[in-house]
Amino acid sequence: MAVKVRIPTVLRSATGGRATMDVTATTVGEVLAAISSEYPNVQEQLFNTDGSLHRFLNVYINDDDVRYLGGVTAAVADGDEVTLLPAVAGGATA
Repeated sequence: MAVKVRIPTVLRSATGGRATMDVTATTVGEVLAAISSEYPNVQEQLFNTDGSLHRFLNVYINDDDVRYLGGVTAAVADGDEVTLLPAVAGGATA
């Protein structure tokens, strides 16, 4: 299944500046594994050490949050768009 992946600006330095990728996969986990395989430097930003989604990474299939669709086992279909969106957190306290 051909899936278009939208890569956020913050990850583009690890993906050679690419803003999008076309990946053949049937699950979100396969999509992320394909990206990690091609660009190993991005793996730690996508996955926790146990293989689950990194807690500061939001992933959407056609605007639906994969955390409610099964996480890395969520199915993707031909023509779907997967968007990676790192969460912004932290800040200084007074």
